Amino acid sequence: MIRLPDENGALRPYEPRAEPAPAVAGPPVAADRPPASRTVFAAAHVTADPFREGSGGPEAPAAPDWDATLAFRRHLWSHGLCVAEAMDTAQRGMGLGWPEAAELIERSAAEAKSVGGRIACGVGTDQLPPGAHALGRVRAAYEEQAEVVQKAGAQPIVMASRALAASARGPEEYLEVYGHLLRQSERPVVLHWLGPMFDPQLKGYWGSFDLDEATDTFLRIIGQHPGKVDGVKVSLLDAGREVALRRRLPAGVHCYTGDDFHYPDLVAGDEHGYSDALLGVFDPLAPLAAEAVRLLDDGDTLGFRAVLDPTVALARHLFEAPTRYYKTGVVLLAWLAGHQDHFVMVGGMQSARSLPHLARAYELADGLGLFPDPGLAEERMRGLLAVHGVAH
Repeated sequence: MIRLPDENGALRPYEPRAEPAPAVAGPPVAADRPPASRTVFAAAHVTADPFREGSGGPEAPAAPDWDATLAFRRHLWSHGLCVAEAMDTAQRGMGLGWPEAAELIERSAAEAKSVGGRIACGVGTDQLPPGAHALGRVRAAYEEQAEVVQKAGAQPIVMASRALAASARGPEEYLEVYGHLLRQSERPVVLHWLGPMFDPQLKGYWGSFDLDEATDTFLRIIGQHPGKVDGVKVSLLDAGREVALRRRLPAGVHCYTGDDFHYPDLVAGDEHGYSDALLGVFDPLAPLAAEAVRLLDDGDTLGFRAVLDPTVALARHLFEAPTRYYKTGVVLLAWLAGHQDHFVMVGGMQSARSLPHLARAYELADGLGLFPDPGLAEERMRGLLAVHGVAH
């Protein structure tokens, strides 16, 4: 039994489970049989090196632990999932700068080749200082990052740009910048629409605060460049809007859900279609996500829902407002699951969530059987509680 703090400051008893879920306990089945009916990307987090400068504060360059970071990607590939690299889950714009992101892309892409894993990597403009810039400078920043991704042999994910949001004067300038990038791309890209709940600096993206108008601009970009867009990742946490957009996409363009609240519904789909997935929550949920989609491969929609529906409570907790701090819970769970030896994040982001929030994340994840060694997870949670003055 362990005592966990709640939001009122009280301690309550919790009895951890004794065994992990079957999909977590055994060897990865998906290594031999990757998900087939849906394309499933897990956006992967970065492990910090706690013994180097850069892991403890927001001003220093990030100091990743490359061995642990790459080992976690191998864990995702072993379950048959694809890896979305250098995205917001990897703390782009929240501790991980472009020089470190570029090295991450190169290292992870090389690792993907060595194990036969699929990888797509974020292309942004975060080497630019904050504020507005001439559009040519924004384009050049995108091009610099796209060159790194393409040279590494990875698929580009064109991420929403804070610099473009601050600089563009309307939809036409988004059409100009994105059109230029798509014409130059050597392979079809994924376009990423990240909502302001994930990054407040992206309000009014696509040149309008009206989401219907923004959607029309987004679709114009895709329609004007046939064959250049593999898919779109939509992170607005609005299932109805995603479904409406999905039904308007040109034939052959995937909709990769980024909705960490409604993903079972969106991936299961309806009579008109379904969403593939590119989700930060599949970082901690990888074994269960792979198991669920294999059931869907067999036509067992009820089995798919039986595995994935119970995970939504954890996802909603991790991504509760302020949503952009979900990375803290993701890294906590990686530590508790034994994927890394510490709970330290680049930029000191381990402090972004309260102790009651972290305790509830542990409880929900343990209830799902997400920890390969529940005893280790309990021991580590006790240590975290002790640091915060909770005696057992």
